[in-house]
Amino acid sequence: MTLQQELELIGRQARAASNVLRSLSRSVKDAALRGIADSLRASGEHIKAENARDLEAGRAKGLSDAMLDRLALTDKRIDAMAEGLEAVAMLPDPVGDIAGQYVHPNGLRIARVRQPLGVVGIIYESRPNVTADAAGLCLKSGNATILRGGSEAIHSNIAIAKIFSAGATAAGIPEHAVQILTTTDRAAVGEMLKLDKYIDVIVPRGGKSLIARIYEESRIPVVAHLDGICHTYLHEDADPEMAKSIVLNAKLQRPGVCNAMETLLVHEAAAPMLLPEIARALREGGCELRGCPRTRQVIDCAPATEEDWRTEYLDKILSIRVVGSFAEAVDHINEYGSHHSDAIVTENYAMAEHFLEEVDSATVYVNASTRFTDGYEFGLGAEIGISTDKFHARGPCGLKELTSYKWIAHGTGQVR
Repeated sequence: MTLQQELELIGRQARAASNVLRSLSRSVKDAALRGIADSLRASGEHIKAENARDLEAGRAKGLSDAMLDRLALTDKRIDAMAEGLEAVAMLPDPVGDIAGQYVHPNGLRIARVRQPLGVVGIIYESRPNVTADAAGLCLKSGNATILRGGSEAIHSNIAIAKIFSAGATAAGIPEHAVQILTTTDRAAVGEMLKLDKYIDVIVPRGGKSLIARIYEESRIPVVAHLDGICHTYLHEDADPEMAKSIVLNAKLQRPGVCNAMETLLVHEAAAPMLLPEIARALREGGCELRGCPRTRQVIDCAPATEEDWRTEYLDKILSIRVVGSFAEAVDHINEYGSHHSDAIVTENYAMAEHFLEEVDSATVYVNASTRFTDGYEFGLGAEIGISTDKFHARGPCGLKELTSYKWIAHGTGQVR
């Protein structure tokens, strides 16, 4: 069987499964998710053993510490996957929800009812927990799933997907509701993007080059974000301790993820007071600092280039810019940011409100870390991804974002 034929078969199987999934009861889907969560916990040692193979290969390839951290599965992270599935099981089922309704003057009752998208193709890199998160959300929302993880996590992804699929089938879910591509051949991505007859939407999660390729080649609608170039702006009246705490969390708590801060903006009136202590704490955390000329007048650091403002480091590197005004900070974010997550630290209510209104990002914060942009943290149970698009879905995408709707009309013999 050729690669094209294999992908065609997977697509047909997914479409057949989706036709059954859309009408399954919530009780069946929830029982399956809880059973899969138990299986993940029970299979923790096997999952870690497969993950160790990926980590060993990653070190041999010279992956950065941040990338290895994204790849690693610990007992805590495996339990978090299971908890995510249990949280999804507890959420209301969006399928069948009435999104709106009205009565026509002629008595025709018209409603919009949420329905599954159908078949969701997920192409992702590095983080194997995506396998369980994405498949769980798709199952709960009545969608079949085709997963294509990165080669760096191939053993981890296959292990998780097999456990998930076995648990789902045992609970009465169609056999091919969750399928994973087991090949590391990059050509598989291209073939998958041609399956517009079977796949209804593609959700990519990965680096800029992967996303750009998918946008260029896909025949299928795409929901994605290109980068996570997130900012934190310290206004002139920012509380020093709060500012320090938020900056350290946003940059160092987990630097290899898309909601980590990549650029720090500081008002020139606050820079002499805030920057030295924040810079010292960042350096203690192993962070490399790059600054604009005004930043380098306050602290000693490497010069930042124009490219730095446009870079998602996903590592312990931070670019810093001192700005002369609130407007300059907002302009910088809207010019260089990726419209993902941006924050202001201020005691000024009016400035906070202006920031919320003027920054054109999917998630905007006042006095909080950008690290909260996450489906689980936002009460979605888990997330299929974080979209910086404005069409269909934006920000963390959960169950509702995996549904569309159909119009349903009830009449009593009306004709037009």
